[in-house]
Amino acid sequence: MTVEEQFEIIKRGVPDIVPEEELLAKLKKSHQTGQPLRIKLGIDPTASDIHIGFAVVLRKMRQFQDLGHHVVLIVGDFTASIGDPSGKSETRPMLSAEQIKANAETFASQFWLILDKSKTTVTFNGDWLGKMSFADVVRETSRVTVARILERDDFQNRLAEGRPVGLHELLYPIAQALDSVEVRADVEVGGSDQRFNILMGRDLQEANGMEAQVGLFLPILPGLDGVQKMSKSLGNYVAVTDEPNDMFGKIMSIPDDVMGEYYTLCTDVPIDEIETIKSELASGDMHPMDAKKRLAREIVTIYHSDEAGSAAQAEFERIFSSREIPKDMPEIVLDQTNLTDGSIRLVKLISAAGMASSSSEARRLIQSGAVSIDSEKLTDVMGEITPTDGQVLRVGKLKFAKLRVF
Repeated sequence: MTVEEQFEIIKRGVPDIVPEEELLAKLKKSHQTGQPLRIKLGIDPTASDIHIGFAVVLRKMRQFQDLGHHVVLIVGDFTASIGDPSGKSETRPMLSAEQIKANAETFASQFWLILDKSKTTVTFNGDWLGKMSFADVVRETSRVTVARILERDDFQNRLAEGRPVGLHELLYPIAQALDSVEVRADVEVGGSDQRFNILMGRDLQEANGMEAQVGLFLPILPGLDGVQKMSKSLGNYVAVTDEPNDMFGKIMSIPDDVMGEYYTLCTDVPIDEIETIKSELASGDMHPMDAKKRLAREIVTIYHSDEAGSAAQAEFERIFSSREIPKDMPEIVLDQTNLTDGSIRLVKLISAAGMASSSSEARRLIQSGAVSIDSEKLTDVMGEITPTDGQVLRVGKLKFAKLRVF
């Protein structure tokens, strides 16, 4: 494969490379010397699961690996204790060491669903940032002006609104930049919200006498609502570990107007084929439902298998075409330890059944009309039910469970 062909693969779905000509030069040098580029990704383990929005970045890293380059994953056990201020309207709470460790372990187990383990180095930035003396910190901060740090839009907005900006937050971009210095990164990949932090890495690498890394910025994938970014805390996400039927059903719920982004960022469908799909949707030659089924099947196939993708589509069509309930569904066993005077709060039932990641998500599902028992919609977030054996609980479009009461 020529360098130009590699470059076209890397550019897929990437609106911004800073600077683009330097990435092309690095690829040419790597091609000539046979020395792989070091592609850096920093991950602050502030959540416990990887969703397909975050996987957009990991999939780009995998493309680099398939082209012969090496990925350096930096788990920010140190920086997570600060909290990345990017895009935040207020100071983030600091995570405890226990929370960070638990989240990092879960993350690590999910990396290999996407990345090639043999071409990946995983390291923790506490190994170097945690050992810095105060004199070390002063020396590195002397390379950066306050004016440069305050160029960040989120800091400017908060100061203009009279909201506090913690001094520790000003140090976050410097800490992330020092990661690039430590691992001698050639390229750093991140979401568009990481632009300031990644470009700070270029500055500090040059200040330390190194060749500056290239910043490669990917769009932020919208969540299932099509508006806000995909986030576990907002409940608008698809986890890479979701079961095939759940994954398929969630993708089928996205608004039609974000399908193009999902096709480009979350699948391997060739770009020219995606453009044809967009054109046929615009002209009315393709029904949005058909395009969305193809999208959902492609995504399920990536994280499970071809067979799982086809089976999930068949199950979706069976349920929605004939309005049937699944042939097989999990059972929720309820006994007197779960019930109070024979009843249970609906929020508690949904959470206990694993049909929502939290009570707040369960409440959102109830309020949105996504919860029913035996086809009767339930919308009272404070409501209780008196369950009977054999009732069918439905949450969303494809989550079903049979209640067993003893």
